[in-house]
Order: sequence, then structure tokens, then C-alpha cells
Amino acid sequence: MTDQPPQNEPAKPAELGELVRRPSVRNLLISRACGSSGAVTLAIAMGVYVFDITGREFDIALVGLAEFLPTFLLVLWAGALADRLDRRRMATVGYLAEGAIAIAIAWYVSTGPISIGPLLGLTLAYGAARGFLNPATRALPANVVARQDLPRLVPALSTVWQLSSVFAPIIVGSLYGIGPTWTFLAIAGLDIVAAITISRVELHSQQKKSAVRPSISTAFEGLKLVRRTPLLLAAIGLDLFAVLLGGVVALAPAIASNLLETGESSAFWMRSAGGAGAAITALFLARTPITRHVGRRLLQAVAVFGMLTIAIAFSRNLIITLVLFGGLAAADMISVFVRATIVPLATPDSLRGRVLAVEAVFIGASNELGAFESGVTAEWFGLAPAIAVSGIATIAVVVAFVTLVPDLAKLDRFDDVMTDD
Repeated sequence: MTDQPPQNEPAKPAELGELVRRPSVRNLLISRACGSSGAVTLAIAMGVYVFDITGREFDIALVGLAEFLPTFLLVLWAGALADRLDRRRMATVGYLAEGAIAIAIAWYVSTGPISIGPLLGLTLAYGAARGFLNPATRALPANVVARQDLPRLVPALSTVWQLSSVFAPIIVGSLYGIGPTWTFLAIAGLDIVAAITISRVELHSQQKKSAVRPSISTAFEGLKLVRRTPLLLAAIGLDLFAVLLGGVVALAPAIASNLLETGESSAFWMRSAGGAGAAITALFLARTPITRHVGRRLLQAVAVFGMLTIAIAFSRNLIITLVLFGGLAAADMISVFVRATIVPLATPDSLRGRVLAVEAVFIGASNELGAFESGVTAEWFGLAPAIAVSGIATIAVVVAFVTLVPDLAKLDRFDDVMTDD
């Protein structure tokens, strides 16, 4: 007879190799890699293209704002839909819409435009598609693996995303040198692959779909849960302010041109350096996840993020700047790992889409709003001073959270995160 573990003994998490061998996990990984890489590359390519036309940091800010607004406006309805509809189908439609919009951008760029208005309009449309698919893709991993496997799946997803973010900007950046049209066609291809693979994901645990039709009251339930759950509010809020104030990555085209005085391709290299730092960190976390003092590690990572941001303001050497971008992304990856594990574990499945839609605005969309904030402050105060102030403000946010939310620093293990599911 095979010995069975006691029923009250928690199941052991699967090894990383075992997880990756599962077809559904592989499809999820491929979809995340392609979809996120397409979004990341579109953001940097659009910033470079707009900056080429106007030469103004403020226009980079407008690109960030155009990406942010749709996600902000759609957050409550998109989250409610992600709890009512099949999240795989919702994500598939979203990725296909992104691909179609990227093709439209490629066509417009091929006409040699001198006006950025239509480009901002198409960026708004791309942001709208992303606003619908974000809550679905963020909620899905918790249904693809068992609860005990989520702390290993989260960094695995981040690893493939970041690895592709290393190579995608380099490859797509080289296409940009041939012609910007090819860059946006390549982004469309990434979105189509993401749509195909996510449609083939099978679930480990069935989605507990909400039976209530989307309405104002049901849409607000995710926001209400975040507000009444101190740990959720603290984990999401910390990253919100840190990312909002630390949007230095969006300024890569201006850094390359004005601080380093290098070619436009340097902006793609900076993004790739960040992807490399994040990928190495994510791979380490996938093999050896953080299991103790998770709240303290989150706060430390955000503080390091702020210090490295300050250093970028003073660098005038491309190699040093690339190293700093790599370290910046590595610190951010630790923050992402802790938060992205806490949030789904602390959220019932029937509300997960709505809560993660709120998180998408507070975190994912705050990247774009942070880009807007960085572009505006750079226009007002100058590029280097704006970057330095962003880093100082990020450190101040960490000090505030240590003082005002002591329970976050005291969080020891992910098992301490409770849910009614």
C-alpha cells in the first residue's frame, strides 16, 4: 500500500520543471511572454516615434497618458466581466483586438505622418483593448495551478515575460532601423500568438463565475474588498505610488538623446537591459522563491528602486546607465513577485477579476501614468532633476508605508495570507 500523507498536511508545491511540462502552463507562459512583450515594445516604439517627430518629452508623456486613460476608465466594468465571462475567451478577444490596432498603426506610420494626433488615438484604442484583457490575464494563473504552486508560477510567468522583453526590444528595435512600420507589424504578430496560445489553456480549478450581471454596484465590489482588506490595500498602494513616481523607463528616448547623447537605438538597449535584470531575478525567484519576511523584502526592493533611479539622473555613460536600468528592473521584479503572489491569494476567486482589475489600474496603468508624470516634470524642471526627484519621492513613499502600515513590514510568509475561498 502506498503511504498517504495526513489529510491535514499541506500539499507540497510542484517543482519548476514539472510545472513547465504541463501543456496549459506552457501555453500560459507563451501567451504572457508574447502579449507582454508586444505591449512593452509598443510603448517604447511609440515613444521613440513620437519623440522623433516632435523632439518633446511632453509628447512622450502624452503617449503614457493615452495608454493609461482607457484602463482607468474601463477598470470596474472589465473586472466585473472577467468574473462573469470565461477569462480565456476574454483575453483571446483582447489580444486579437491589440493585434488589429497594431496593424492599423503600422499602416498609418507607413504614410510618413507629421501629426501625432492619430497616433495618440490609436494608442488610446490599444490601451482600451489592454484594459479589457488585463483583469482576465491577471486572474487566470490562480485557476491554472493549485494554490500551493502559485508562488512558483508567478516568477515563472515573470521570467518568460522578462526574457522576451530582453530580446523583443532588440529584435524589434533593429526592425525600427529598417523602418518603423515593420516594428508595429511585429508587435501585431506577438499579439496574435498570445491570442492563440491563451485560448488553448485548460484550467486546474474551474473559474467560480459571478452569477450577477455587471452593474455599478457589482463593479465596485472589487474596490470595496481592496479598501477593507489592509494587506491588499498596502501591497497595491505601495507599488502604485512607487511606480507612479518612478516612471524613468518611459524617458529612455530622452535619456539617450539628452543625457547620454547616443543614437535612438540606445532607448531599446535600455529597455533590454531592464528586461535582462528582471529576467535573471525572476528566474532566481522561480527556482528559489522568497518564503520568509516577504513584507520586509517588498519594502526593501522599492527603496532600492528609488536609489537606483537617483543614480540614473547622474549617469552620463551608456554602460553605467544600462547596468542601472538592469538593477532597477531587478528590484522591481522582487516587488512584483511579492505583490503578484499576495493579491490573488488574498482574494476569493469570484471577485478575483474585479480586484485584479483594480490592481491593473493601480500598478499596470500607473506605469503609463508614471510615464506621463515623468514627461511633464522633465518638461518643467529638466530631465536629470526630474529623474532625481522621482527617486527621492519613491524612497519617501517607502518610509511612509513603514510608518503608517506596520503590518506590511511584519508579514512573514505567504501562508499568512488568508482568503475565504
